[in-house]
Amino acid sequence: MSPHGVNLRIQDHHVVMDNGVLQVTLSKPDGIVTGIRYNGISNLLEVLNEESNRGYWDLVWSDPGATGTTGTFDVIKGTVFKVIVENEEQVELSFTRTWDPSLKGKLVPLNIDKRFIMLRGSSGFYSYAIYEHLEGWPDFNIAETRIAFKLRKDKFHYMAMADNRQRVMPMPDDRLPDRGRPLAYPEAVLLVNPINPDLKGEVDDKYQYSCDNKDNRVHGWICFDPPIGFWQITPTDEFRSGGPLKQNLTSHVGPTTLAMFLSAHYAGEDLVVKFRDGEPWKKVFGPVFIYLNSAMEGDDPLALWEDAKEQMTIEVQSWPYDFLASEDFPPSHQRGTVSGRLLVRDRYISDKYISATNAYVGLAPPGDVGSWQRECKDYQFWIRADEDGYFSIYNVRIGDYNIYAWVPGFIGDYRNDNIVTITAGCEIDMGDVVYKPPRDGPTLWEIGVPDRSAQEFYVPDPNPTYINKLFVNHPDKFRQYGLWERYDELYPDGDLIYTVGTSDYTNDWFFAHVTRKKDNKYVGTTWQIKFNLYDIDLTGTYKLRLALASATLSELQVRVNDPKASLPLFSSGLIGKDNSIARHGIHGLYWLYSMDIAGSKLVEGENIIFLTQPRSTSPFQGILYDYIRLEGPPPSG
Repeated sequence: MSPHGVNLRIQDHHVVMDNGVLQVTLSKPDGIVTGIRYNGISNLLEVLNEESNRGYWDLVWSDPGATGTTGTFDVIKGTVFKVIVENEEQVELSFTRTWDPSLKGKLVPLNIDKRFIMLRGSSGFYSYAIYEHLEGWPDFNIAETRIAFKLRKDKFHYMAMADNRQRVMPMPDDRLPDRGRPLAYPEAVLLVNPINPDLKGEVDDKYQYSCDNKDNRVHGWICFDPPIGFWQITPTDEFRSGGPLKQNLTSHVGPTTLAMFLSAHYAGEDLVVKFRDGEPWKKVFGPVFIYLNSAMEGDDPLALWEDAKEQMTIEVQSWPYDFLASEDFPPSHQRGTVSGRLLVRDRYISDKYISATNAYVGLAPPGDVGSWQRECKDYQFWIRADEDGYFSIYNVRIGDYNIYAWVPGFIGDYRNDNIVTITAGCEIDMGDVVYKPPRDGPTLWEIGVPDRSAQEFYVPDPNPTYINKLFVNHPDKFRQYGLWERYDELYPDGDLIYTVGTSDYTNDWFFAHVTRKKDNKYVGTTWQIKFNLYDIDLTGTYKLRLALASATLSELQVRVNDPKASLPLFSSGLIGKDNSIARHGIHGLYWLYSMDIAGSKLVEGENIIFLTQPRSTSPFQGILYDYIRLEGPPPSG
């Protein structure tokens, strides 16, 4: 046990938590983190910034008639300060902002209670918040809420968010006009005269450091002199929106570190939270842990990343925390467990049940099949099944849920129709549950792997003018800037043609079905899939399955053997606002389409399926395919 207890000093306009390891200063009653003293540095936060622009909770909100993902940006400032817990073992502070009808149209209609916790001997501090919308209060939208920390640019130059995604970063000044040249959108800048000359010619874009929720546990910054690490640790996804595959920002040039709770990134307006008809709502976001570590002079500062990962594991194993004072955060004994085994039944693959190896299995609010990926109001709880399909989901909050799942290697979504009611301390065994993926007949051919990603397809090398050295010879090379422009260069004389049995989707299927530029304007593109068929069942029905990993203001039209048919066999209509192509994401929201092809539409020998994406007002409109399959008619009997 640390010999230093936690000390709290309350001043006129600030409050200071100090446990002998670090000292955290917050404005009073605002609840803005204005200073973090640690390891001989008086403040790790950017002292050149105003106090309100150092460490803060914020949100973006709009009136119910608004569309899109923008709105009013609000740095959340409390109006009432209160000490919740104060002893040598722990301090918990509350900074609340209360809404009333006189604030209608001026302030988001939420009661917000921001909490900060410091424990004895802990090399960091925790923060969480309780948002509440009372019944009958005005309707509104929330597009985003998060915690942001702005660190000292003279100290923190090295960012790490994964073992293979860490690097020396540009300075914020490098993004200014005399040092950086803006590219196709404001977030992307070409470094033409950076302070660090080694970075000249690279592209900086915060979206290159996005991450799936499931992988977003720890990220932050390292200062080399003295060697200090600043890390944001999120021990669970339960309070994040959109499920395990939802992508969010992490750390980027600033130096900035974010804890994202709600956002529309890689999804669009579907992930904007909308409150209607005066509905009541309450949610706890967090806690997240801000962890600080240091190394001895002469030691490798990059070892701080390894230590941060170890601390992340400790935080994950400690979830749910048992030291929070709020009754809105249930400890472990007030939560429940759901377990079972997920099996797959596909008689065209096996006569036996197939184990749902490494399936994603989750509990989310009751809804339609696949609704979890657009769910953003309440809590979700996800795990990976083992190789035999067994799963156990622990520490589930009290409430009603559906069990949802998707299985790598199989298309579609599973939802168990039974409502699962979690009560305190319950242990529910679902036994064997069976997913029957969409299937009408035997596979005649397939392109890709059903994994909700386009990563298996051909991702080109970037234009050398627009490179990020981190992603050279990297499995995430899709994060390079400007890859959409490479399509025109690789297919200058005509659009992509894929021949089943000859082409290889890892080399011959471009990862994004994008527009091309012609006569100084963008035009739609049509891809072809050529395949041979013999002994066609002219009276039978064939089935085409098209799984999409992302769509952005696009339309998918399908024609068979007649590219000029005035009416396509199928049209998706206008779909998607993921913006995954521009933001270097290899997936966004998942779409699955199935369409019948009458045997009479097919011919003996070569057939062609034409996939047209006609929407073409920008280079970022397009589709990322996940998987395509043609099924034959089911055998008689």
